[in-house]
Amino acid sequence: MSTGMIIVLTGVAFFLLTCVAILDIARKDFGSIEMKALWAFIVALVPFIGVLVYIFIGRTKGRLPDADAAAE
Repeated sequence: MSTGMIIVLTGVAFFLLTCVAILDIARKDFGSIEMKALWAFIVALVPFIGVLVYIFIGRTKGRLPDADAAAE
């Protein structure tokens, strides 16, 4: 595999991880809109590192809304 192909595949992988992280941030409740915006800002504007920080730290901070509240 050539170096160019590895670079492209790495870029595509991080793009997909960024999309998944943004969708996860949109679904979760972080306690305030400011915290949600901060996580989205970090993930979107800090390439590569922002996604990794969210995966290792941010994913555990937010919580999914209750299923009962969503059904009402």
